[in-house]
Amino acid sequence: MDKNTVIGMLLMCAVIFGFMYCQSDNNKDAKQGNNKQTEKKADNNQPAAPIDTLTQEDWTALSAIVAKNDSALVDGGVNIKQVGDKLTGTVKVGNSTVSIDSVNTNVNAAEALKQVITKHNQAQMFSGCLKGSDQTVTLKNDSIKVEISTKGGMITRATLNGYKAYHSQEDYKNNSSVPVELVSPGNNSYSFILNNRDQSFDTKDFYFVPENQQGDSTVTMSLTNLPSGAKWSVKYTLVKGSYMVKMEILQQNMDKIMHNNITSMNFHWNQKMQRQEAGKQFEDRYSALYWKLQGDDDVENLSENGNEDKNINDKVKWISAKSQFFSSVIIANDCFSGDTRFESKAYNDSQKDYQKYLKDIDVYTGFNYSYSNPAPASFYFYFGPNRYSLLSSYDQFSKDEDLHLTRLVSLGWKLFRWINSSIVMPVFNWLCKFGWSMGIVILVLTILLKLVLWPLTYKSYMSQAKMKILQPDIQAINEKYPDQADAMKKQQKIMELYKQAGANPMGGCLPMLLQMPFLIAMFWFFPSSIDLRGQSFLWAPDLSAPDALISLPFSIPFLGDHLSIFCLLMTITNIAYTYVNMQSQSSSQMPGMKWMMYLMPVMFLVFFNTYASGLSYYYFVSLLITIAQTFLTRMMVKEDKVRAVMAENAKKPKKKSGFMARLEEAQRRQQQALKEQQKRSNKRR
Repeated sequence: MDKNTVIGMLLMCAVIFGFMYCQSDNNKDAKQGNNKQTEKKADNNQPAAPIDTLTQEDWTALSAIVAKNDSALVDGGVNIKQVGDKLTGTVKVGNSTVSIDSVNTNVNAAEALKQVITKHNQAQMFSGCLKGSDQTVTLKNDSIKVEISTKGGMITRATLNGYKAYHSQEDYKNNSSVPVELVSPGNNSYSFILNNRDQSFDTKDFYFVPENQQGDSTVTMSLTNLPSGAKWSVKYTLVKGSYMVKMEILQQNMDKIMHNNITSMNFHWNQKMQRQEAGKQFEDRYSALYWKLQGDDDVENLSENGNEDKNINDKVKWISAKSQFFSSVIIANDCFSGDTRFESKAYNDSQKDYQKYLKDIDVYTGFNYSYSNPAPASFYFYFGPNRYSLLSSYDQFSKDEDLHLTRLVSLGWKLFRWINSSIVMPVFNWLCKFGWSMGIVILVLTILLKLVLWPLTYKSYMSQAKMKILQPDIQAINEKYPDQADAMKKQQKIMELYKQAGANPMGGCLPMLLQMPFLIAMFWFFPSSIDLRGQSFLWAPDLSAPDALISLPFSIPFLGDHLSIFCLLMTITNIAYTYVNMQSQSSSQMPGMKWMMYLMPVMFLVFFNTYASGLSYYYFVSLLITIAQTFLTRMMVKEDKVRAVMAENAKKPKKKSGFMARLEEAQRRQQQALKEQQKRSNKRR
């Protein structure tokens, strides 16, 4: 292994470590996000500025409530009465009491009175919907089962058929029978909010009545006890043979009770993303809040690490709570419009629910609404796996644009994503059809990939062989021109030697660099391939998670609290490969680089110890094949024959290009200038 090959390997490692560094930057951003959250909390401790006050309409509404002695006054902690034309009394805010005359200088007091008005309006319009029993209606097909609660008319449970949750290593040993639940009671809620100055309702506060249930596929949850024959409903339809749930808003006679010109409805979605995998640290890296803007091909997301929030004024097509292998997605048939706010909070190890949840997300958005339209809005909920082919097929649910749901499968940046989706995944899926275990599939995939890249590997080795043969000649040139003043001439002679021998000093590193996109593409593919999830091979219970069979009594930064067997084998093989290559170069050549070459495999151990065992297994097998290719190439390539070919190349006349002629002339002039400068310097002395 010559100098240029070493440089090539260093460049390869620099790319990988640079990629790792970019991911570590996310942790820095997370810390900064946490600092911002702390600053916000600190700001919240400051006295609130009077940013909102009561209008004359609000005071008139309060007078009407006082006249009726409405129970909303008691619930709101408000003690006021009418004296002549004026309201007097107090408003309780936390542990303090605010005079009614000071309400417009205290945001919290003003908000308390507005809540009284809201409850009064709800009691008037929706009094028949504020009480009821919390029951569930179940819809199911071969792929998914959902439970819909009458309280709030929302989906409270979504269970995936055929997928098991692995919360610990014991779940693998005991063959866990716990199904994956993307939504469970208490960790998911969403509601539709319609409000203005005089009227407001939030569907999470009301009890719905199940209507028109059709088997296990369709049910309509309705608010029926509304005045003037009005009716407001949410219809759920389970799409046959899929993970999609269609959600439609239906209404009747709402124009009779919604007296103001309301043009939009708000939507709030909160979900605590549940942990599904044994390797929580690894699963955290692939969990985040994602969304796609309408008409945009890009998909955006909040940070996978730490806390972050973002406000968006553009139209949003879909929003997703995405984990490593599963996602909950809400897709608007039209779009979410107006101001949208995304918030994501990560759980840290000091929280009691750290082992149970990944992220706590909140979405505040809205959409166009007309109270006279019998079907003002519709959506699709997707509760399912991040399977590329499946998500690609769901583009049919959008008539106007490509949904790009496949972006929920983490396949890397643009080039690496293209390699994975166009080359690696088709071959991988084809191999899976043979019914082999996933360990054998990875082995065959690695062999096929190494065969495709063999010409580059062979060219790299041939370049190494030529450079090794030229080492004595290069050393002779270095000894002939030891002075710094002759550096340009020495370099010129070395370049002539390369040209005569048909050798390329970059021939060793360029072929290796050309292989880098495939190595990095595989880095993304294995941790994101749901086909590997729960698939065991040899001692590894799950090829999509670390094979953490050796537990440590303490946690080491970056390395973690365990050792991965496949990662250890990869490291040992990498050291052996480094030794094989170092043996082929002169002992006096670049002695300071040797310890660095042996240090890099150890660094890989630190980085890959918490990654998917399938990824470490792939690199382990790939290195074994590379070592075998090295020995095979050495047997095939005889140095005497290479030397003879180089000698023949040296005899052939070399036509000097115009560029080379100009370059040599520039080198000659520069060398002459250096000599004259040296003569003047000697005269001064």
